[in-house]
Amino acid sequence: MTSGKNGLTYADAGVDIDAGNTLVERIKPAAKRTSRSGVMSGLGGFGAMFDLKAAGYNDPILVGATDGVGTKLRIAIDTGRFDTIGIDLVAMCVNDLVCQGAEPLFFLDYFATGKLELDAATTIIEGIAEGCSRSGCALIGGETAEMPGMYHGGDFDLAGFAVGAMERGADLPKGVVAGDVLLGLASDGVHSNGYSLVRKVVEMSGLGWDADCPFGDGNLGDALLAPTRLYVKQTLAAVRAGGVHALAHITGGGLTENLPRVLPEGMGADIDLGSWELPPVFRWLAETAGLAEAEMLKTFNAGVGMVLSVSADDVDAIEALLRAEGETVYRLGTVTEGEGMRYTGALL
Repeated sequence: MTSGKNGLTYADAGVDIDAGNTLVERIKPAAKRTSRSGVMSGLGGFGAMFDLKAAGYNDPILVGATDGVGTKLRIAIDTGRFDTIGIDLVAMCVNDLVCQGAEPLFFLDYFATGKLELDAATTIIEGIAEGCSRSGCALIGGETAEMPGMYHGGDFDLAGFAVGAMERGADLPKGVVAGDVLLGLASDGVHSNGYSLVRKVVEMSGLGWDADCPFGDGNLGDALLAPTRLYVKQTLAAVRAGGVHALAHITGGGLTENLPRVLPEGMGADIDLGSWELPPVFRWLAETAGLAEAEMLKTFNAGVGMVLSVSADDVDAIEALLRAEGETVYRLGTVTEGEGMRYTGALL
């Protein structure tokens, strides 16, 4: 085969196929660490296969979820710290799956960038593998897209896709009744929602990402990159123990918008805002920007990352199980007749 007159290559246009191949080889060990029952193929094929029967399912229903990390990526890009956002990506997907009653089985990622930087990409995908490992989910595939002209100055984007399963008839929410006790599981910070407002507040404060953190140790950028907590194994253990009627992942929209999504028509919730203490990061955001309590509750998780609706007869056992799994558990209130979220006490 003869070369073209100008000898132009794909690499000259900004796409380095060799770098992409190198990345796949680099991340294979990380992906292999996430292998679980049911995985039938490794990275590198045109698709990835998974055997539901080998995973232990008899009559399975599949559940899918997709999400991203949002503008939290801007902080990671600006600080050059990439070791935690992969965990965020996984958590945002698998924490949603368990709310349907599903066990996360496998995960695929989509990483798009203007120029593939091998070290940064490897760190990001190793974080994805870490998130998968913590949630019992196999990283079985993905796509790395190098798109010069679409992303500039080190910018990139991440998306994730998780597939889970449950036995037919085990779907949630189911059986929620007035009198159910609402248990809240503590968050590990802002998680991955509300970062457009977070970045605006930081801008108002005049602080840089490398400034001393005003609400904790280390610098501000690192504190705000604390990864989303993974609730998978502990909530699935609670569901299997019996008595859990619903789970709500508290993401964008906060308690105000997310808890009603799992309550039957005609039901609402009474929440005691004094049943947990607002973490320092949220207090700093509120004080710096003058955020109203209602705005905090419909924008951020405000310190509660997952809520379980539990039968009053089983709540003591479920709370003990969750604490044994390492969770900080709050009794937030109860499910009530009559739609709407009714708050008592004060958060701020």
